[in-house]
Amino acid sequence: MSERRIGIIMHGVTGRMGMNQHLIRSILEIRKQGGVALKDGTRLMPDPLLVGRNAVKIEELARQHGVQRWTTDLEGALASKADTVFFDAASTQLRPKLIKQAIKAGKHVYCEKPVSTTLAEAQDLYKAARKAKVKHGVVQDKLWLPGLMKLAKLRDEGFFGRILSVRGEFGYWVFEGDPQSGRPPAQRPSWNYRKQDGGGIILDMLCHWRYVLDNLFGEVQSVSCLGATHIPHRWDEDGKKYKATADDAAYATFKLAGGVIAHFNSSWTVRVRRDDLLTLQVDGTEGSAVAGLRKCLVQSYADTPKPVWNPDIPQPINFFEGWKEVPDESTQNAFKAQWELFLRHVAGEGPFRWGLLEGAKGVQLAELGLKSWRQRKWIDIPKLKA
Repeated sequence: MSERRIGIIMHGVTGRMGMNQHLIRSILEIRKQGGVALKDGTRLMPDPLLVGRNAVKIEELARQHGVQRWTTDLEGALASKADTVFFDAASTQLRPKLIKQAIKAGKHVYCEKPVSTTLAEAQDLYKAARKAKVKHGVVQDKLWLPGLMKLAKLRDEGFFGRILSVRGEFGYWVFEGDPQSGRPPAQRPSWNYRKQDGGGIILDMLCHWRYVLDNLFGEVQSVSCLGATHIPHRWDEDGKKYKATADDAAYATFKLAGGVIAHFNSSWTVRVRRDDLLTLQVDGTEGSAVAGLRKCLVQSYADTPKPVWNPDIPQPINFFEGWKEVPDESTQNAFKAQWELFLRHVAGEGPFRWGLLEGAKGVQLAELGLKSWRQRKWIDIPKLKA
C-alpha cells in the first residue's frame, strides 16, 4: 500500500481550539491511523508544519506531540512548495489577511470561522480563492456531531412529519477572571469580550447557527436578534481589569424556508441545567426530538402525553418519561471527520461544499443579526450567489 504525503501549514495551533481539536484530535489522530484512505488504496498522510509568533510556545508544542516541523517564519512557510495546504485558527481579525496571503501563494486554504468580521471581507476571500483556482474549506464542525447527525437521520426518515420549530439553547458561565476574587480563572480568551478585537457572541455563534439551520432544517430567510453585554467588566490574561465592549449573550429568532421557526439563546452568562452545553429541540407534526452534542431523545405522536392545566395540584405527569434514546452509531471526532473530507477533496476525491461561500453566509447572518439588534427590527437575508 503506497503513501502520499500532504504538507499542511498549521497557523494558530497554540490556542485552545487550534491545538486541541485541529492538531491533537484531528491531524495527529489521522497520522496515528495511518492517514486517510483514498479510492485507489493510497494512504494520504498529513505532514504538519506548525507556525506561530512565539518560538518557545510553538517549539514546546511540537516537542510534546512529536511534530518534527515548526517555524516562526510564516512568509517562508508560504513560499515553500513542499506544503500545499494552509490552515488558520488564529484570531478572526487577522484571518482575512492571512488567508489572502496563502491564496496568493497558491495554497489550498482551510480555516476556522468566522472567516472575517464583515461580509465584504468574507466575499472578497471567496472571490480570491475562485480566481486563484485553489480549493477552500471552512470548519463547520457541528454537522458531524453525533447528536446532530441523529437529527439529520430522523429528518430523512420522516420521523418529524412536517417540522414546525427548532429551539436551541447554547452556553455556560464564563468566569470573569478576577485574580483577587478567589474564584476560578476565565476559561475563554479575553479578546472574545472586546468588540474592537473581533469579539462578541453574535459574530461567533450566529455563524454556527447559519450552517446548522441551513443544512438540517431549511435555509435562513430572516432574523430578529437582541444582544446584550450582561457582564460589564472582566479581567484579561495578565490580571488586568478591562471593559467588556462586546455582547456576551444573544437571543435570536429565525424564519426558515418551508415555514420553520427557529429560536436560539446563546450565552456566556448562563448556568447549565440541561443535558448538554448545546441542546436542540425539534418539534414536528408527528414527533419531537431533543439532541445534545452526542445524545438524542425522541417522542413520537403516539407517546405524546395529554396534559391538562391545573396549578392547584402537583403535576401528575413526569414529562421526562415517554422519551426514547436514539441508539449510538459509529462516529468520530467532528473536526477530524471534516478534515478527512477536506483532505480527500484536495487530493481530487469528491466535492466539498463547505467552502468560503458558506463561511460568508455565516458572517452575513451575524452582520445582519447585529443590524437587527441596532435597529430593533426583522431583517431579511439576501441570497449570496456563487
